[in-house]
Amino acid sequence: MDTAPVDTTDQSLGWPLGVLLRGYEAVVGTELDGLPHRHRGYQVMQEVVHGDQPSQLALAVHLGIDRTVMTYLIDDLVAEGLVERQPNPADRRQRKIVATPLGLTRLAETCTRVAAAEERVLGALDPGEQAAFREMLLRVAGSVRDVDDTTDPCAVAAATLDAQPVPGRGDRG
Repeated sequence: MDTAPVDTTDQSLGWPLGVLLRGYEAVVGTELDGLPHRHRGYQVMQEVVHGDQPSQLALAVHLGIDRTVMTYLIDDLVAEGLVERQPNPADRRQRKIVATPLGLTRLAETCTRVAAAEERVLGALDPGEQAAFREMLLRVAGSVRDVDDTTDPCAVAAATLDAQPVPGRGDRG
């Protein structure tokens, strides 16, 4: 893959992260068409299947999604037949979000398409570099989340994609 020369004199993260996020949205976003709430729906489905959140509220907190937004998101996933709310056996007052067989199938299909799309986005890196980049990105993202757990990461991503200020962040977005 041919790549443009990189100007290494500007070491700020703003421009490359913005370009990467927009590229990710353009390439990966098309693979999420048809999934309720696209990226957010995909994140929720991933956590429902691979995580162990005991309730809808815990799921919202873990993913950094406002609990009222999570309610609508789950409602739409339920309407599509992808998840269902079941009583939590450990606490009958809670409802655990569980993937349906259709949800498991759709997630597996979507994961395959997303993985291929992500490889295209990271195509300038060889497979070892891609793995290292992913690991470092997860580590940095986890530490940033620990620093500021009041900011919805989905709002940050949406604001970046829309080039609008992040709510609660003023012009720093």
